[in-house]
Amino acid sequence: MSGAEGFGAADEHEGPGDEEQRAGPPYEDGGDRGENGHTGKGAGGGSGQDPRQAGGPEPDRPARIPTPRASVEDGGRALPDLADPGDLAPVPLDLPHDVLKSLLGAWALAACSAAETAAVEDHLGSCGSCADEARRLREAVGLLHQPESLDLDPGLRARVLASCLERRPPRIPVPEWAAPYDAETARLDALLQDFGDAEWHAPVRLRWFEADAAQSRRTTVAGVIAHLLSVDGLIALGLGLEDPLAEVAGAAGQQAVGPEGRTEAFWRNSHFPPTRSVRGPWREQSHGLVRTVAFTGGHAGGLAVSYGDFELPLHDAMLDRAFECWVHAEDIAEAVDYPYQPPAPRHLNRMIDLAARMLPTALTRRRQTGLASPARGRHLGLAGEPGRSLRLEIEGAAGGEWLIPLDSPAAVGSADLEVAHVALDGVEFCRLAAGRIPPAEATVGQVGDREAIRDVLFATAGLSRL
Repeated sequence: MSGAEGFGAADEHEGPGDEEQRAGPPYEDGGDRGENGHTGKGAGGGSGQDPRQAGGPEPDRPARIPTPRASVEDGGRALPDLADPGDLAPVPLDLPHDVLKSLLGAWALAACSAAETAAVEDHLGSCGSCADEARRLREAVGLLHQPESLDLDPGLRARVLASCLERRPPRIPVPEWAAPYDAETARLDALLQDFGDAEWHAPVRLRWFEADAAQSRRTTVAGVIAHLLSVDGLIALGLGLEDPLAEVAGAAGQQAVGPEGRTEAFWRNSHFPPTRSVRGPWREQSHGLVRTVAFTGGHAGGLAVSYGDFELPLHDAMLDRAFECWVHAEDIAEAVDYPYQPPAPRHLNRMIDLAARMLPTALTRRRQTGLASPARGRHLGLAGEPGRSLRLEIEGAAGGEWLIPLDSPAAVGSADLEVAHVALDGVEFCRLAAGRIPPAEATVGQVGDREAIRDVLFATAGLSRL
């Protein structure tokens, strides 16, 4: 027979013991001895060296894949006795004091072996100085593993500024109604400052609620900042500052008056997709807005700012822009998987108050389009008259209560004519107003007129826009 057949025939009679012997070093005569004492040289001649140990097949022989090593259970040999569970406990090592002291740092970090840990802990019971050192090291390790977030409290900036301004009041203070915009633009800018190109081009989905349906638009982080730059330009126009769309969009800047039209014009006429270069103009514009309202001494708060199909006084428009800056900062943080905290409670309370004051007008618009139930009040055309009301209770540090007139923006909320009561968390209410949560999915405590509650929740979601 051939040499290959010789190897195959030998395999048929091999046991686990033979396989284990062949895995060891060859004998001096070049063959592997089995139980019968013969070498492993085949009848076909050759060097007698096992091809598996020679690093390749012998000449004129096909390559052979060795059979798997048999387990000890299949070899007929006695299995080892199981160790007694008591024998598994680590035996403390007999180590000198200096070595044990040098192991305290590793012990505090849980980096010692089981035997070293047992030796150190046995030593700590009899050495007071090492026990004190071990306690200090364990406390230090605890400081390295804080469970809370390392992100700064969003109210920290406001507290530091307040403390500084108490000691040295500014010659030109920022009006209180502009402080939320100043804080939120600063927080967003801090988030952006370490972004690389990958983060600036991370996909972001802008969401809002329109005609009782969720809407969305896909863009990038840079595209979101371009959107903020475009819509903040409405306030710049109201203050007589330069319009950011003038250079980018030319005539389109005059034609696009609303937030959506201005954003689309900017995206269409600027570099697309927007790049990180948009951060500079946006931050410069936000600084310019804060400086300008500060120089007015706060007297320009009533100046009308046009949003195309409606107007807001300047102090409300600045709150609106602060709210949108926070909401889109959360969109950006979610896109890059980074935590982002809500605004400081006193700023968040102002934003909630703005949304609550806008709800009566939003309800009237929904009623005009047939999306809300008809008005049922007795004094619908009389300003200042009490009317049917819904009590809006906002929970949390930024919370409060608002009586929302249901039948006319001219009416006044009345506790005597309260027909429904809803309660929401402050951040939940803001996300509903931003179109991030559908009204049917909002976590709301409610009692009273179900139709009125539904109208208010959908009107809140309808406050959102691109």
